[in-house]
Amino acid sequence: MKQNLHPKYEKTTITCACGNVIETSSTKSNIRVEICSKCHPFFTGKQKLVDTSGRVDMFKKRYGLDK
Repeated sequence: MKQNLHPKYEKTTITCACGNVIETSSTKSNIRVEICSKCHPFFTGKQKLVDTSGRVDMFKKRYGLDK
């Protein structure tokens, strides 16, 4: 086998924006993510609805397409 072919595999920490810290192994060190399994709506069951104001209806009304 060839020597020095694979990158170094080391212990690292993954830090989420919500403050959750996960210890794992990776080829990169100190990974920062915006969303993790503790704050993602799929895993928490707390889904936020963004389109509550009816964007399609507002668009049609603005450009006179609601007739």
